[in-house]
Amino acid sequence: MKIVKFGGASVKDAEGVKNLTKVLETIGYQNTVLVISAMGKMTNAFEKIVNAYYNKNDEFQKHIAIAKEFHDNIINELFVQNKEKVLASIQFYFDEIHDFVENNKITDYDFIYDQIVSNAEMISSKICSAFLNENNIIHHWVDVRECIKTDKVYRRARVDWQETEKQIKRQINKSKLSITQGFIASEKDGKTTTLGREGSDYTAAIFAYCLEAKEVSIFKDVQGVLNADPREFDKTVLLNQISYKEAIEMAFFGATVIHPKTLQPLQRKGIPLYVKSFKDPLKKGTSISKGLDIEPKTPCFIVKKNQILISISDKEFNFVMEDDISEIFDYLHQFKLKVNLIQNSAISFSVCIEDNFNNFDKFFQALCKKYKVMYNNNLTLYTIRHFADIDLSEIEKNKEVLIKQLSRETAQIVIKS
Repeated sequence: MKIVKFGGASVKDAEGVKNLTKVLETIGYQNTVLVISAMGKMTNAFEKIVNAYYNKNDEFQKHIAIAKEFHDNIINELFVQNKEKVLASIQFYFDEIHDFVENNKITDYDFIYDQIVSNAEMISSKICSAFLNENNIIHHWVDVRECIKTDKVYRRARVDWQETEKQIKRQINKSKLSITQGFIASEKDGKTTTLGREGSDYTAAIFAYCLEAKEVSIFKDVQGVLNADPREFDKTVLLNQISYKEAIEMAFFGATVIHPKTLQPLQRKGIPLYVKSFKDPLKKGTSISKGLDIEPKTPCFIVKKNQILISISDKEFNFVMEDDISEIFDYLHQFKLKVNLIQNSAISFSVCIEDNFNNFDKFFQALCKKYKVMYNNNLTLYTIRHFADIDLSEIEKNKEVLIKQLSRETAQIVIKS
C-alpha cells in the first residue's frame, strides 16, 4: 500500500493536472491512496471569501467569482466531451457556499473558515478525478470527511485515531486507487473541520498509519528537502536522508516542506516518507526514515517572517515568577499564538510569536491589564540547525539583532527586518 500526495503547486493549472496523470502512470497506481491539495493558491482565495463574508464586505461575490473563474478556466482547458458535467460538479460546491452563508447562524470565525475553505480541496479532487476518468485510470473518489474524524476544534482539529482508523479501513479498497482530499476532516456531528494550514501532508500520514502503508511520497515543486529556502538563500543543498527526529526538529522550528504533525504517526510505525519533485518522479528525492540524522551533514536554515517579539514585565518591577509565566502561557493558548522562542530574566519574560489567527490585539489588551508589555512586530526569526560561527556571522551582517540564543545544535536569531 502506497500513499501519494500532490500539493497545490503540483496541480496549480491544467498542465499540472495532466502531469499528475503522467506521474501516476510512471510510478504505478495500484494499491494507492492519492491525496490532493487545493489547486495553486486557492486556499488563499477561499480565505478571502471567508473574510468578506465574516466582515460583511461587499466583495464577497467578487471573490466567489474569482475562485469560480479560476477553476472554470482549468476545466475548459482539460475537457472537451465531459466539460459541462465537470463544470456542474464544481458548481455544486459554490452553491454549497451560498447555502451556508444564507442559513448560517454561527458567528465563530474558525467554524465559518472550515465550512467555506474546505470546498477548495473538494473542487480540486473532483477535477483531478474527472481527468483521471477521462484517461481511463480506474479509481474510487472518497470524501475524506467520511474517513478522518476529529474533535470540534475548528482550524486545528485533533484526530480521533480509533474512529478514524475504523472509517479509513471501511472506505478504502487497498487493492485499487483511491483519490481523496488533504487538509480537511469532520467532527462527530458531521461538520467539516480542518487540520491546520499545509495539513495535506498530515492527511497522507494519517492514511499511511491507519492502512500500515509501505511508504508515503509527497510530490512538490522542489527536488526534495533543501537545507534552506532557495527564495531566501543563493546556495542550497539537497538533503538525501533525514532521520525522523531531525525532521521533527526542523518542522518544529518552521521548515515548510514538512508539516509538523506529519512525521510522528509515520515514525510510530516506521513508515518512510519521500519528498520528490513532480517534474522528476523517478528520482529518489529526500528520504525521511530511520538512519542518519542528516546526510550530507550541513547547516540547515529556517526563516520565519512576520514575527512579533513581546517583552513582559511586572508593573511593580517584581520578579517574573512561575505563576506569571503560567498565566502568560494561558493567554498564549487562549488566543492561539504560536511561540517560537522564549527568553527570560529576573524581571522580564520575552517570547517571539506568530499571530496566525489575528488575535494579537486581544492578547495584548488582556496582558496590559496586569503587566507592562512592549513589543516589536514585522521581525524575522532565523533558526540554524548544525550551525557554525561563520553561519551566524552571515545572518547577522548589517542587521539589528534583538535576541540570539545558542544551544549545541541550534541557533535562533531574531532580527529587525
